[in-house]
This record gives sequence, structure tokens and C-alpha cells, in this order.
Amino acid sequence: MIYQAPIKDIQFALNELAELPAVCGLPGYGECSVELVDAILEEGAKFAEGVLAPINKQGDQGAKWRDGEVSAAPGFKDAWRQYVESGWVGLRAPEAYGGQGMPALVATAAEEMWCSANLAFSLAPLLTLGAIEAIHHHASEELKSVYLPPMSSGTWTGTMNLTEPQAGSDLAQVRSKALPQADGSYRISGQKIFITWGEHDMADNIVHLVLARLPDAPAGVKGISLFIVPKFLVNADGSLGARNDVRCVSLEHKLGIHGSPTAVMSFGDQDGAIGYLVGEANKGLNYMFTMMNHARLGVGIEGLAVSERAYQKAVEYARERVQSRAVGSPDPSGVAIIQHPDVRRMLLTMRAQVEAQRALALYTAAALDRAARHPVASEKARNQALANFLIPIVKGWNTEQANEITSLALQVHGGMGYIEETGVAQYYRDARITAIYEGTTGIQALDLIGRKTAGEGGVTARALLEEAAGCVAKLRAAGLASLADNLDEAVKQARRSVDFILDTFAGQPQRAAAGSVPFLKLMGIVLGGWQMARAALIAKEKQSDGESDQDFMRAKLATARFYGEHLLPQAGGLAAAIVDGADSVLEMDEAWF
Repeated sequence: MIYQAPIKDIQFALNELAELPAVCGLPGYGECSVELVDAILEEGAKFAEGVLAPINKQGDQGAKWRDGEVSAAPGFKDAWRQYVESGWVGLRAPEAYGGQGMPALVATAAEEMWCSANLAFSLAPLLTLGAIEAIHHHASEELKSVYLPPMSSGTWTGTMNLTEPQAGSDLAQVRSKALPQADGSYRISGQKIFITWGEHDMADNIVHLVLARLPDAPAGVKGISLFIVPKFLVNADGSLGARNDVRCVSLEHKLGIHGSPTAVMSFGDQDGAIGYLVGEANKGLNYMFTMMNHARLGVGIEGLAVSERAYQKAVEYARERVQSRAVGSPDPSGVAIIQHPDVRRMLLTMRAQVEAQRALALYTAAALDRAARHPVASEKARNQALANFLIPIVKGWNTEQANEITSLALQVHGGMGYIEETGVAQYYRDARITAIYEGTTGIQALDLIGRKTAGEGGVTARALLEEAAGCVAKLRAAGLASLADNLDEAVKQARRSVDFILDTFAGQPQRAAAGSVPFLKLMGIVLGGWQMARAALIAKEKQSDGESDQDFMRAKLATARFYGEHLLPQAGGLAAAIVDGADSVLEMDEAWF
């Protein structure tokens, strides 16, 4: 099966739920319009369906490493050339440096299509965009003028180099060194692991953003600085010069995303890799968080996108596969398995979560745009708080559920799903990393209960739940009683859980942390349900206008009802684990394990 971009669903979520027209009206987005975005999506769909999706399976053969050089997976280099020539790299990049300056909301919608069509390929532009964000916000004008134009065009790509063999996610243990030089540059030495697209042959240069310590740096995370370390040094006229002292010593052998080379990078094996300080010394981790915030939203999109691809594959197979008579039918003839109730349950479980995740992710992207461009300071601050709160949920919930959704797609295929030739197993393998990199689900959950909930006294959490509760009466008035009842109860369970986090985090942080991942999942389910409720209300209204696609709106309503009856009730069980389950997590002696 070749991927089909869900344009109508994306447009519905963009225009109706994320309020694209209002985002286009923000200062600095003068070129943005609904009509332009429709054209971008149509062209993006063609590229995703016609160029990226056909090489996804062959990309599973992987990139090849030899003597420090990496050759991209079959078809990827040509696809990257077309991607660059079409201008897709610069969709969200600053206009001042050759990008198109589109809102994050628009770029996020396009990213879903790249990730669905070819997850491994999509990581190269994702990391490049993150590097562009960090350099644009924090580097000197001189560094911006050198690095941003070729990165915005895609002739150079970018990476983020955080993790070291001994450090993992604990960046306080970073040991890479940076020695100041007389000319203002630095000599970087150390090793970094898990570097996505750290080496390849698709672009002319690779711009590594590297965390390292100065000789006089304080211990811990407060002593980390951020450096630009290019693969090739850049001459004064912008041309490429000598090869820098940085090399890929190996590629990791992974469960999935084989088309994306994950490199072990060594800096300074000879005289030290030449690097350039970004911003001020010892503030590197704060600067990297600019990149990580967008990257974490991007990984949440990856989870949604691979789930959408797996759902499409499962629906196609369920329509074609004939097995067994219909349940309760006297006719012994076999029927397509999509007629069997349990297969329908699996497909709807996939579809409902994908729709909720898309809506919540695009709502979050719109908050990022308002935080960056809204003319009213209080609205900028409120939307930044919204984005900060929602990003760990989008990252954690979308990716955790991607493991379930891709597993369900395999289950729909039965034994054939376990055979690689079917193709669905690749989605299952590719999805697994999304809940791990850019911060595991546990890390996202601790961030959510700590900085994002307890740290601000629950203000944003309660405000979002208040908005969700506001949909209940509207649902009842629209005749959607089942969804109203389920959303009402789920919001109550979420409020109960927020109260527990606020009551325990300061004095008994381990008890709060014991339920942190259930709390993240609960908030994903409930806020996803809120978005489904909004979608149902809009679909109900559009049913009466006589102009909208009636089948599309009926499907929206049916999917929202399923979400309410099958997914929102999970909130009660998660709340019980959060509020009542901490002691059983903590009482076990380590030796008993």
C-alpha cells in the first residue's frame, strides 16, 4: 500500500480546532492564508505520497558506514535533493535567512505527512529545523549569517549532540571539553552517542550543535556550554574549507528507523575539533531546550504519523482479507474481516486516538505561534505556558500510544502481520524509539508533574480542564449525551489527580512521581477527549448547513462517540493508580526484585 495523506482530516483540525485563520493573522505572518496553506498541503501530499512513501520500505535496508563515511539508504539521497529543490526544508525557517517563515502550525501539519510517508527520512529535516531554531534564537549575528542560509535551504543539515556513553539522559555528567583559542574559537574533544543523521552523504555540510564544558565551568548542568562544530570548516567567503576534526566512528544497529543513521561521533581525536560558542558560556543547556522543545513536539508528531500510516495499512488489509462467516449470520460464506466486531473495535481504537492526537498536537503548535507572535504580552505568556504544559503530553502520550496502535495494526493482519514482507512490522519497529528519544516517557512525565503542574500551582492544568468541562453542557444541548457524560466524568478524575499532584509533590515527591506516567497518559486521554468533543460539536453544526461533506461529518461524530465510550473511561483507572497506588510502587525492597 502507498500512503495517502489525510488532507481533509488535517484541514479540519487546522482550520476548525487549531484556528488557522487566527494564527495567520498574527504579526509577521502576513503571507499566510488558509488558501496558501491548502496549496502547501496539497503539494506536500504529492511529495509525501509520490517521493517519500515509495522508498520507505527500501530505506529499511539502512544506511551504510565505511571508514567513517556514511552512505544514505537507497533512494534517500535523490529524495533529499528533490526535498531541497522544492523548498520544504525552509518552510518554518526565518525569512531573513532564506526560509519561508510559515507558522509552526503549518510546518507541523506538513511534518505529519513526511513522518507518515517515511519516518526515517523525516528525522533529517526535523533535526535541521531544531538546529536552525537554536542558532536563530541564541547565536551571534556573525554565526547566523554563516550557518542559517545554507541550513534553511537544506544544502547543509543540522544535528544535536547531547548524549555521552556515561551520561545517558543525565546531562549533568557531560564530559566533553572545550578549550578556548586565541582567535576566539574553541577546540572540542569528546564522544557523543545516539546522534541522529550525525553523518551522511545527502548534504554538503553537517552542522553539529555540541554540549561541552569549558575548563573553568562549574559542575553539573550549570556548567554546560553550546558550540557549533561543522563537519567542514567554512571559509570567509562562505565556501567549504578543510575537514574538521570530527568523525563518525560507527553506526548503531537498531530495532527500527534503519534508514536514519544513528552515529557515534568522536570530536578531537587529533588536535581538537574547531567549534564556535553559541551565546554565553555555561548557558548551553538552556539554549538546547529551545531546540528540544520543538524536537519533542516533532517526536509527538512522529508518534501520531506512524500511527496514521499503520491505521491506513490495517484498514486496507481488513477490507481485502476474507475470513470466516459474519458473526450471527446463517450464511457460511466468508466475509471481509472489517465486518467482524472486534476488528472494527481495533480499527476504531486506532482511528479515534489518531484524530485526538492530531487535534491536540496542532492546538499545541498554534499555542507556540501565539507565544511567539501575539501582540498582547499577557496572551504571549499564557500561550507559552500552554505550550510548555502540552508538549510533554503530546510527546509522551502520542508516542506511548503509537506502540499500541502499531501493535493493533499488526494484530489486524494476524499472522501475516508478523511477516516482514507485509510491511506493517516496519511501522511497529519504527514506532518503538519515539517513546524513548528526546526524553523518555518517564522524563516527560516528571517534567509534567514538576515544572509544568506543581511548579506553577496547577494554573495551566486547571485552566485546560475548565475549558474541557465547558464542552459538557454544549454536548448535551447538541444531543451528544453519551460523549457529554464520559467527558464530564473524565474531567472530574483529571481534577482529582491534579489535586493529588499539587498536595504531594512538595512534601512527598516520590509519591507524586510514582504516578507521573499514569498522570501524563490521563491528561493525554482527557485533553484528547476535549478536542474530540470540540470536533463533534463542529461536525454536528456542519451537518445542518447542507454544504459540508455529510459522510465526513457523520464519521467524525461516530469516532468521537467511540472515543468517549471506549477511551475516556480509562481516566478512572489511571486516576485510581495516581491517587491510591503510590505506596505499592514504593514499598517493595530492592532486594525483592
